[in-house]
Amino acid sequence: MSQDNLRPFSGIRSFLFVPGNHPDKLAKVFTYGADAVILDLEDACADADKVEARQTVIDVLKKPHDGKGYVRVNAIDTPYCFRDLDAVIGPWLDGIVLPKLECHEELYAVDWAISEYEKERELPFGSIDLMPIIETAKGMKNLESLCKKPGRMKRFSFGAGDFTRDVGIKWSADEGELSYVRGHMILIARDAGLEPPIDTVHIDLQDEDSFEESVKTGVKYGFQGKLCIHPKQVLSVNQGFMPDASEIERAEKIISAFEAAEAAGSASIQVDGYFIDYPIVEKAYAIRRLAQTFG
Repeated sequence: MSQDNLRPFSGIRSFLFVPGNHPDKLAKVFTYGADAVILDLEDACADADKVEARQTVIDVLKKPHDGKGYVRVNAIDTPYCFRDLDAVIGPWLDGIVLPKLECHEELYAVDWAISEYEKERELPFGSIDLMPIIETAKGMKNLESLCKKPGRMKRFSFGAGDFTRDVGIKWSADEGELSYVRGHMILIARDAGLEPPIDTVHIDLQDEDSFEESVKTGVKYGFQGKLCIHPKQVLSVNQGFMPDASEIERAEKIISAFEAAEAAGSASIQVDGYFIDYPIVEKAYAIRRLAQTFG
């Protein structure tokens, strides 16, 4: 059976934000087990510190660390965005997070600028990842056109805080009001051949139950991972976005039984009373791949 139609996947479950102007927090941020860290020059960084913080995050990224290192630059409609890019792009950087993306022209402009800096600094073309955050009504409305020509964008992420403010939605603990846009994002990403998107942050640090439910919701909808704003969220996200032992065991059982049946000329069987054919086996292969990726 061919696995060519399995979705692309980068193996990033957790993106942990840290303010770019807090050296004490930056010094520890790579020790919490996040698959990727986002050093933030935008919302978490005071305006008065934005310029100085550029060098602060570079100094942190240059040190040996576990996990990938991203920088969230300021939005393209601010005076900081392109100067942020100029300052932080170098061999120490894995990717750029672009907030409040709304139209293809913005995506193209930032992608082009990154390419020029890669060329200027003798970095391999395309080595710097670009992950936009969709967090406005206009960005959500234009998502399909953004994904038709993604350039270096492999995946996008969701920012529910700004999105609910922009649209006028009350962001509740159960997040039921986000169901439509979550489903919309998964559909658009899949149709465009992109990786599954990264789900929104959860801002109520005291309500651990609703956070756990938010993780489960993201998994159910098909997101690849989740944005985190506190180190204590990382473990739950990492565990939530990978299969547990029972899922892995069942997936291997399905694959083994189906491969044996397929070799004998059958493409539909039963395993423990469940009907199994190619779509179900493809899901089992995806679970195997996740298990192999994260050990």
